[in-house]
Amino acid sequence: MINALYPLIRPLLFSLEGERAHEVTFSMLETAHKLGLLGAHESRPEEGVTLMGLRFPNRVGLAAGLDKNARHIDALGALGFGFIEAGTVTAQPQAGNAKPRLFRLPEAGALINRMGFPNEGAEVIAQRLAQRRFKGPCGINIGKNATTPLEDAARNYVECFRVVAPHADYVTVNVSSPNTANLRQLQQVDQLRPILDALLEARVQLVSSSGKQLPILVKVSPDLSSEDFAAIARLVRELRIDGVIATNTTITREVVKGVPNSEQQGGLSGAPIRSLALQSIPILREHLGKDVPLIAVGGIDSGAAAVAALQAGADLIQIYTGLIYRGPKLVTEILAAVGSFTKSARPT
Repeated sequence: MINALYPLIRPLLFSLEGERAHEVTFSMLETAHKLGLLGAHESRPEEGVTLMGLRFPNRVGLAAGLDKNARHIDALGALGFGFIEAGTVTAQPQAGNAKPRLFRLPEAGALINRMGFPNEGAEVIAQRLAQRRFKGPCGINIGKNATTPLEDAARNYVECFRVVAPHADYVTVNVSSPNTANLRQLQQVDQLRPILDALLEARVQLVSSSGKQLPILVKVSPDLSSEDFAAIARLVRELRIDGVIATNTTITREVVKGVPNSEQQGGLSGAPIRSLALQSIPILREHLGKDVPLIAVGGIDSGAAAVAALQAGADLIQIYTGLIYRGPKLVTEILAAVGSFTKSARPT
């Protein structure tokens, strides 16, 4: 039912300012969830996969950014996602950048955002994670507070990690958003290493106190060079980081040049970055080897795009902007395409 309704209500939503439309959409989603109208996809055993010690009911996940404050995990899960990533969350609450900060590019099937990690802070979000009923893995994407100097980034990430880790199924280290000043510098191996070292030490303490094993992943930018991707992949293997998410939004604009709103500052997501994001997958896979899980995200707005990411070397995929343009039907389409692909790829 929800699949049929979304095309009818999308014009109304797109008539609203971006963040207001976001609020209205989630209000409608929660109502539909409470009324049992979402018709959750029941994953079949053959759709599932075990990675990083976690059982994913299917390979299709929601990327971080849509549910920043982990308010809607259960309702989103009812759309059929195999896993959900909430956030980005920071140790301390912050308002993010000045509004307006979210812009649609309908002609390109894209968004530009300069949100700047607005969120209610790790303590509040950890409490919500603890109350979720969604049965699939739920990750939490963590970032640096805007007021924290780069030289103090490791401490800030660890502060956030310690609060959310007990209630998350995995944690993603976001060093690739273009919307917090200088954050992307932390992707440089000499700056990324101390952050990951500190988080790994915090995880040792978590295991010691609770016995909980918690995968740690790194999310990278699509704007890195092949050499940068290779260097990060080597660091991931050296430190035994559990996985990589590729990619975040891009600051490039060539593919949307001349499109209304394309001049806005921020990260570009959606269909125009598909090729750029996809190019990173085989490079990372080559240097990660076969055993490090790789999650593809960026411009995946069809079943064919999802299959292309898997063919390129990804183990899982995530969507965000495509969901805004195509609605919940996109989840159903991707699940069918991925199911057919994995079935045909299995040895007989």
